[in-house]
Amino acid sequence: MDGEFQAAVRDQSSFLSSLEKKTLIWLAHRMPRWVSSDHLTLLGFVSMALAGLSYWCARWNRAALLLVIVWLVTNWFGDSLDGTLARVRNKQRPRYGFYVDHITDAFGTFFLVGGIALSGYMNPLIAMGMLIGYFLLSIESYLATYTIGTFHLSYWKFSPTELRLLLCLGNIALLYRPVVRILGDSYRLFDVGGTVAIAGMGLVVAQAAVRHTVMLYRAERLT
Repeated sequence: MDGEFQAAVRDQSSFLSSLEKKTLIWLAHRMPRWVSSDHLTLLGFVSMALAGLSYWCARWNRAALLLVIVWLVTNWFGDSLDGTLARVRNKQRPRYGFYVDHITDAFGTFFLVGGIALSGYMNPLIAMGMLIGYFLLSIESYLATYTIGTFHLSYWKFSPTELRLLLCLGNIALLYRPVVRILGDSYRLFDVGGTVAIAGMGLVVAQAAVRHTVMLYRAERLT
């Protein structure tokens, strides 16, 4: 490939970012030498697919919701540690790492949300809305990375780590209270959570799109 690649600035300012960074660096220094970033990326992807499969199985056995938590923790380990391991060992491949990491995230999220849609705990249309919201947010983030040079790993103090934690807590709540009452009507817990997630992602995408459009317009103002 021709031309020098300029890695984007990573913007990570979530609630748990400081603690997470220290934890990941600690883990990276203690990883066996035979474990590579590719191994961790693959682990993260497979774990996300298995989380989706476990959600589907929860349709017949609610205990599978606890198995989902195990896979989400495993996904965090692989998906969050792969880049840190490369940086600690000074074996970074910016273009390859960025592409592979995020294309596997896209497929993994598709499997995860697909499993939720098949679980019976969420209306498939709401699950589809969540997936669309995720892909819109991803597209905005990748466009900003290319045009502005900043890769946003978190929005409104939330990153994938916080979202995994919320999903784990939601699974535990789902075991005890799959239906909630709001203003006298009954709704599935995950339908309510999914609707809130769609609204949140929609607001984040709209705000980021307006902010970045104005920023780029000002940077390339016609005279």
